This record gives sequence, C-alpha cells and structure tokens, in this order.
Amino acid sequence: MMRRLATALALLFVACSAGPAAAERLVVSLSNHRVAVTSNFVGEELVLFGTIEPDQATGQLRPPYDLVVTVTGPQQTLRTRRKQRVLGIWVNVDSREFVSVPSYLAVLSNRPVAEIADQETLRKLQIGLTYFLLPQRIGPDVADTVTDDPFRRAFVRLQRQQGLYRESSTAVTFLTPTVFRTAIAMPAAVPTGTYAIEVELFSQGKLVARTNSALEVIKAGFEQYVADAARDYGLLYGMATALMALLIGWFASVVFRRD
Repeated sequence: MMRRLATALALLFVACSAGPAAAERLVVSLSNHRVAVTSNFVGEELVLFGTIEPDQATGQLRPPYDLVVTVTGPQQTLRTRRKQRVLGIWVNVDSREFVSVPSYLAVLSNRPVAEIADQETLRKLQIGLTYFLLPQRIGPDVADTVTDDPFRRAFVRLQRQQGLYRESSTAVTFLTPTVFRTAIAMPAAVPTGTYAIEVELFSQGKLVARTNSALEVIKAGFEQYVADAARDYGLLYGMATALMALLIGWFASVVFRRD
C-alpha cells in the first residue's frame, strides 16, 4: 500500500511540474522536397507554408504569434584564414578551423529574433546567427567562442557573401493570424545533401509549438553521372581523365602547329 501511494504521489508531482499542455500545433508543407542541381543551375526558391491549429485537448489559440524557421545544410569542416601584408605581399598569417558547422544556414522570421524571445531562450534554442553554435578548433580543444570573435565574424561574413548564411526578419509572412508562408532561397553554390528545417512557434516570448521537415539537394544529369563514376570507379575515372587530357593536348598541337 505504501509503495502504491508513493508511486501515485510521484506521478502527480511529475504531472504538476510538467506544466500545461501546448494549445497549438503546427502543420507545414514545402513546395518541393528535392532540388536538382544541373550544369545550368542558378539557384531556386522554395516556399514553405503552414497553419497553426488548436491542440485537440484544449481547442484554444493564443494569437498573436511569432514564427522562426531555421534551415541547416549538411555539416562541413571549413577553415577561415587571416591575411596580413608582409614585406609588401599579402600572406596567410593565421587560420581557424570550424568543425562540423552547417554548410548552409538560414534563419527566417516575421520580426527580429531579439524581439521574439529573451537572450537566454534564443541561446538555448540556437535561434539566429548570433546564437547559433559554430564550434572552432583552438589548439587541442573544440568550442564555440564569443560572438565578436574576429574569426567567427569573418566566417559568417564570407558565408553571407556567398548566400550560404542568411538571416531575415521579414521572410515569414502571416497571411492570416494562423496561416503563414516563407521563401527559402537556395543559391547557385548550395552544397548537396540533406537539409533540416526547424519551425518554431512563439507566443509572448515563449515556445509553444515546434515541428520539422527536410529537403534534399542532389546532382542531376551528366554531373551526377560524373560524380558517381568518380566515386565508384576512381581508378578508371582517373585513367580516362588523363587519357582525355593527352588527346586534347595532341589535338591542340596538330591544329595550332606552325610549319
């Protein structure tokens, strides 16, 4: 009897400490879940749209809402170098390696993220380029640094210039208080792989619902055939490439020969 009473009290404590159940749930859809990269690929824009629906347990909504969509590409290890003029020549004097960071990162919201939630919440959820973890290799250690670290700032700036990192406070549009849409721009230099999409709904600075989706960027056409051949038949691919280079060189010598 005492054991059952203790178990009941423990369950009651967990239920009370868990807080009220979320009153909202997100239903989202993507215009295209696969992006094909060909030789004439110049970029593509996908549209994510969705609705905010009441949870069946409560049937209540609490507008107005804020929405943040975070899109992250495949993880890569990249290096940022710092140049300095030495004896009139620009040379690399220092570098920093960014370990397992997103090759693509887009943070899309209906207003600035600093106005959606407090800094602690943004840091905990890694919302925004300022609060997203970008671990660096510093000596034997791997850790994130302060946001004003010169290498971190330079890395984000370079990624932004290529269109691979983006933060927009006007990208999400509420068509009605519960219907929204946003555009996800994929630049021409977008890496191939699987992309994760995290959709987070806020009300009065609190996270009330979240859902996720995904998309895939693949090579298509002749580019895909060449990539598969280089990966699956490396020796034959190398021999064929070398033979092609020799033939092109011989043909050029015949055409442009001076008698």
